[in-house]
Amino acid sequence: MLQPILHTDLVRSGARDPDAWMVVIPGIYGAGRNWRPVARRLVEAREDWGVILADLRGHGRSPHLDPPHTMETATHDLEETLRSLGRPVRAILGHSFGGKIALTMGTRGHLPLEQIWVIDSTPEAGDPRGSAWGMLRVLRVYPGPFRDRDEAISAIESEGYPNRVAQWMSTNLVSHGDGLTWRLDPDQMEAMLRDFFLEDRWSIVEDPPQGLGLHFVRATDSSVLTETSAHRILEAGGRTGRVHLHTVEGGHWLNADNPEAIHRLLVSHL
Repeated sequence: MLQPILHTDLVRSGARDPDAWMVVIPGIYGAGRNWRPVARRLVEAREDWGVILADLRGHGRSPHLDPPHTMETATHDLEETLRSLGRPVRAILGHSFGGKIALTMGTRGHLPLEQIWVIDSTPEAGDPRGSAWGMLRVLRVYPGPFRDRDEAISAIESEGYPNRVAQWMSTNLVSHGDGLTWRLDPDQMEAMLRDFFLEDRWSIVEDPPQGLGLHFVRATDSSVLTETSAHRILEAGGRTGRVHLHTVEGGHWLNADNPEAIHRLLVSHL
């Protein structure tokens, strides 16, 4: 039997496996557990669905694995992990870096997907930017060890991030001697982010496979999805009827900023 490469958690409403599963791919610095409240509410409202929460390489409880740390290797990790689980995956939700992995998986056609949800991410290539890119500075300037979690949170806030984001980022701290340090390797995170900005995934947006719907969710307080890209997504939706753009109040980390809006969208459209 195949062994999963990545750590996953399965969320369902009862003991019986549902007929369809959605895999959640967090973004850089995130872990599946960050999406557990969203997943739990979803399966309670939609008992026909289960959720697979995945940790990317070097994140959460997954191993760091060998380089190269790219979109290709991260996608391979996930595909092999899902193959080992053997669940009928019908939908993918990807946030930020995970959003482009979700689009990549859609282009490959290895899964009988019905929907892909792209949460504050972009199909375009371009120069590195945004709050996730800026968080690299935090990892490098404030590597720890910290006396306690509050000291780390204060360091993150000193770089201009709101408390709710700092609280979330602090879940990446692990014990080290008498203090706390980051579990995340900044060089690995930078390599993954640089490859993210190099990759273009417009082909699946312009011509999604038959039977596959794409749902882009754009955060109002984020610059990740530009006006030009948003307009292009809307145009693709007008041509195909299978590409949708939803605008939600909040910043880039919508699972922390506005989980209620994400819940309503999923329950209504999944």
